[in-house]
Amino acid sequence: MGVATDLRMLDYGDRALLLECESTAEVLAWTDTLRQADLLGVTDIVPASRTVLVKVDGARYLPLTRQRIEKLRPVPDDGIAAPGVPDMVIDVVYDGEQQRTEMYDWAVSHTNGFERRGSVRAFDNKYYTKEAVVGPISLRSPFHNAEFSYLVSVAEAELKIPVTGAYTIADWSFDERNRTPENLLQPAGDRARQRHAARRDFVLEVARNMIRPNLEALIKLGARWIQVDEPGASTEADELDLFVDSFNASVEGLNAMFSTHLCFSDYNLFFPAIERMEQCRQYAVGFANYDSRELGTTDEARPGYAVIKKFRDLSYKPALGLGVLDIHSDFIESPELVRDRVLYAVKVFGDPARIHVTPDCGLRTRSWTVAYEKLRNMTAGVRLARRELGVSTGA
Repeated sequence: MGVATDLRMLDYGDRALLLECESTAEVLAWTDTLRQADLLGVTDIVPASRTVLVKVDGARYLPLTRQRIEKLRPVPDDGIAAPGVPDMVIDVVYDGEQQRTEMYDWAVSHTNGFERRGSVRAFDNKYYTKEAVVGPISLRSPFHNAEFSYLVSVAEAELKIPVTGAYTIADWSFDERNRTPENLLQPAGDRARQRHAARRDFVLEVARNMIRPNLEALIKLGARWIQVDEPGASTEADELDLFVDSFNASVEGLNAMFSTHLCFSDYNLFFPAIERMEQCRQYAVGFANYDSRELGTTDEARPGYAVIKKFRDLSYKPALGLGVLDIHSDFIESPELVRDRVLYAVKVFGDPARIHVTPDCGLRTRSWTVAYEKLRNMTAGVRLARRELGVSTGA
């Protein structure tokens, strides 16, 4: 098996080159070759399904990096399917967020009213630059249009665009606009209500003036399915209603399908608040990291999925984006384990069409090889589940 010899390489802004490939095999071959080459000035190499993004430390490195890449010859991995032969089939895709600096920083850097304050550790060795709101919030420029337009031109599957939600943006920011000292002579209850009112105004301002205009811009470009990512949604247990209000203010009346991604949490906290999120047509939720690795489709065998009954009972009957891959571990779930997690969810919901199979979250913390094997086994497990259920589409 070989890889394509005609390399298509594009400038991607003034700090990156984008290599367009014909297959996953070619992506893997170029990724390995570039990492082994250890090119001067290259700061990151980011593979996607059909592209490799090569980031450099400033525009001065672009010409030299381009010349050196043109001289490289990738060596293919014969264990990967040949060009034209699908390695796996995923029905709804995106290329992750590698074209963004980070899910929080990328959004606020395109928005008026924010100033940088410093780096904060999110988890492991992952950091983000926390900012403070110092003035009125408004969208400076839509911040996902370029990546979406490119992906539309190359993707063969349906796209689901992840957009960081208003509550998370607000929760991860300082609000420094109201620095008036509290009047300690006021009753404590009155001061608490004032703080809560200011917090509510802040979150809803982000929703209406930052997130919603960005969603509108994507819809104008043809986006049909947008996922509002809310990893911070349950940070404050007494603000779940505010999270719901921010989602509704972001999407109400817009002509697209909306879903949300809820990151690792006690999902019981979201009930009953999300009963008011009727425009959310899918909840993408991580369960696998809480679950047993043993096979089986009973309640006892699937402890990580106990809460899905509450999602089933929501009156507006959204789909459940069923997380079946633990993204915090290099453990490769077997197709049979994925199958049993899917079959259990279908048994609970009673409707395969309401189960959409996904990883728990993004796979950016795993190596390309581990991510690939996890996804390949996920699709194989879905095939096993479909066969057992006697359905050709859906779960």
